[in-house]
Amino acid sequence: MEYIICFETDKFDAKKESANDHNPIYGESLLLWLKDQLKEEAEITAPDAEDWGWYAYLQWKGKKYILCSSASEEENGHYEWTLQVDKKRSLKEKLLRKEKMQKDDECLQYLHRLIENEAAFKGITVE
Repeated sequence: MEYIICFETDKFDAKKESANDHNPIYGESLLLWLKDQLKEEAEITAPDAEDWGWYAYLQWKGKKYILCSSASEEENGHYEWTLQVDKKRSLKEKLLRKEKMQKDDECLQYLHRLIENEAAFKGITVE
């Protein structure tokens, strides 16, 4: 199960992002910000485009996660940003129903705190 963190901000200039050759969806800025924020804590790959937005892989304390990001412009000029966090599991873990992503996952909680502590991010929700 993946979890989604949503918020609004005008912190990023989405229109200055790299082109997404698959679909004109923003999201790179959030992953670049996270990469900078996490540089001391974890390893995160450079963002790459996909047809539903942008993604990067995160190595966190021996576990691998995929971070997916997209943004949509709101009427007030701000963007609503969506960060999907999903833990990658081996086939064996899936078959044995182990290492499922939970709301209390340490990595998810850390990312949530990073986002909550950024003053420019408003209306933060976790689904």
